[in-house]
Amino acid sequence: MIDVTLLSTICEAPGAPGFEQKIREVVLKEIKSLADEIKIDNMGNVTAIKKGTSSDKKVMLGAHMDEIGFIVTHIDDNGFVRFHTLGGFDPKTLTAQRVIIHGKEDVVGVMGSKPIHVMSQAERNKVPKSIDYFIDLGMKKEEVEKIVEVGNPITRERALIEMGDCVNCKSIDNRVSVYILIEVLKNLKQVEVPYDVYAVFTVQEEVGIRGANVSTQEIQPDFGFGIDTTIAFDVPGASAHEKVTSLGEGTAIKIMDSSTICDYRMVKFMKHTADKHKIKWQSEILTAGGTDTSGIQRMTAGGSIAGAVSIPTRHIHQVIEMAHKEDIKNSIDLLTNCLIDINTYDWSFN
Repeated sequence: MIDVTLLSTICEAPGAPGFEQKIREVVLKEIKSLADEIKIDNMGNVTAIKKGTSSDKKVMLGAHMDEIGFIVTHIDDNGFVRFHTLGGFDPKTLTAQRVIIHGKEDVVGVMGSKPIHVMSQAERNKVPKSIDYFIDLGMKKEEVEKIVEVGNPITRERALIEMGDCVNCKSIDNRVSVYILIEVLKNLKQVEVPYDVYAVFTVQEEVGIRGANVSTQEIQPDFGFGIDTTIAFDVPGASAHEKVTSLGEGTAIKIMDSSTICDYRMVKFMKHTADKHKIKWQSEILTAGGTDTSGIQRMTAGGSIAGAVSIPTRHIHQVIEMAHKEDIKNSIDLLTNCLIDINTYDWSFN
């Protein structure tokens, strides 16, 4: 159904915000024969362009390559490393995790904190903060400084596994969308599209939609699609209204999140396209969190007609993120057909 081997390679590649070199290499290798033109801008965004039968309009798709991570801020006298977060973390998820510091060479460390055995009652009851953690490399300061320096990026260590009908890994957010965009380009290789398609693998989304903002200003798209994960809170203890989406119930068509109210015409078009091609879908309203969709919608003169495909994901921003294989496949199918059918829809205001 999906290429799990390729998805594993994409998810496991390091790429903290601003340090996307390794994942960019993977992307470039996979798309080198899939586009009419490939560009890399000054920020590191990768744009694959497929020419349409008409160049009257442009369609932009954005999937961010970066993953939440950390950056080295200090090495203390005992060789322990302090860090700053790059992206949004729930600090309690740092407990008992392995990380990789990408210095002169990659070195594995563990997230350490004060043992519960020596905590006061007040400390035990306190909500943890990221500053309560440090990275232990098992080396003295002199050894650490031969490899690591302030400013080195840090990523989380976790391999992808299959669990039932799902895949589970760190950085499903948003590497699953990188995978989806590559598969869409494969689907379009032998197919005509009505308008020029700009498939953009963006940088620095996790720290403020920065790459998508830059790419959109250059491309100036008429239509836009963000591709990103969304909350699937379909677990014990969740009320029906809290779920946002559910695993296995289809690709999610975004209506809004905290940074974007999707164009109602695009939402209608996406629903119509899904129904026409018998693609399973569900609606998504996310009251907190934003995606590249906001940049694609607003960072072009007059705005673009923008919407988003969202991939339901459990345990987001942890190393155990989980997505359903059928939802991933449905996302690929919906985007592919939207790009083929986009000129058949009445885009007037009504």
